[in-house]
Amino acid sequence: MNAELLYMMALTKIPKLNFCHQRQLLELLGSACAVYENRNNILDVIPEASPALGQQVALMDSYLQRCEEEIHWANSHRVECISINDNHYPVRLKECSDAPLVLYSMGNANLNTRRIVSIVGTRKITDYGRRLCEKFIAELSELCPDVLVVSGLAYGVDIYSHRQALQNQLNTIGVLAHGLDQIYPTLHRQTAKEMLEHGGLLTEFMSQTTMSKRYFLQRNRIVAGCADATIVVESASHGGSLVTAEIAQGYGREVFAFPGRITDHNSAGCNTLISTNAAAMLLSAEDFIYSMGWQEDVKLKKNLRDGIQQELFPQFSDEERLIVNLLSKQDKMQFNSILLVTGLPIGKLSGLLFTLEMRGVVRMMPGGMYALNM
Repeated sequence: MNAELLYMMALTKIPKLNFCHQRQLLELLGSACAVYENRNNILDVIPEASPALGQQVALMDSYLQRCEEEIHWANSHRVECISINDNHYPVRLKECSDAPLVLYSMGNANLNTRRIVSIVGTRKITDYGRRLCEKFIAELSELCPDVLVVSGLAYGVDIYSHRQALQNQLNTIGVLAHGLDQIYPTLHRQTAKEMLEHGGLLTEFMSQTTMSKRYFLQRNRIVAGCADATIVVESASHGGSLVTAEIAQGYGREVFAFPGRITDHNSAGCNTLISTNAAAMLLSAEDFIYSMGWQEDVKLKKNLRDGIQQELFPQFSDEERLIVNLLSKQDKMQFNSILLVTGLPIGKLSGLLFTLEMRGVVRMMPGGMYALNM
């Protein structure tokens, strides 16, 4: 049995030892084995530790049997126990200070695939939200077919996103707020089964974990931390998806939200995210790909090089051609950078960019960035 994994699991079971304390112990002593070896004299090896912390670490022994049982259960149920030092551990999540020391995984998804996006939203999805999911995920699959979709397997936007991902041949992962010995809601069992062949299930909780409301909020940090970006489809003014968006922003990840009518209750949260600049407004998968700088991998790239340069160039003035030629060689550029390279006066450049934007050749993006509109 892997002793390092066993002792990491034991650390996660200590009730009053939070994620940051667990991580700090590992970093200070170098390994979970070292923590266990010094469990009864933590204050001697870490003088700055509090007596309360020392008392908690000394409890490791009382959880070893439970952890050994979990490892045996996992081995017999095709569950992979992934410690934070394993190569299979999600590298994006590892960057987060409150990342769990151990994850439990089922399925065939690569947790470190090149492109990962989390899609979250209300449990009371409307027809508008369904149409957004359908259109966005279908476009995303067409433009960026290697992307992995992450959500929480909950009612509403979560399960609809998983199902649309499966329908469009995208791998998808459900992050659970309980152990892998159960599926909640039970109505989503069949979808979860399909996901095992085209993605998988992920959790920080051992089997036999009693479900708790706080666990559902706790798992949101994994949904946010595993991905390059979090997209909120529909959300009321309060809800778990807004918590996920806030966590993602705190991790320095990109956050996007689809706007809705100001009278729509289920879009109030999204509209607030956009109006307070907590999220960038999202209108399409193409918008998203440009904002993420992923266009190098999409099928439209050839249209950028061939279609725009060969077919549209004759329609441009010399100054417009200068701008288009510059942007065709870059994913995106800020106004000041374009100004510096082209040497055009500020007023002239602003007018040219506005004209090109109105013609559908150039698009303005968050942060004063410009890119060619393919």
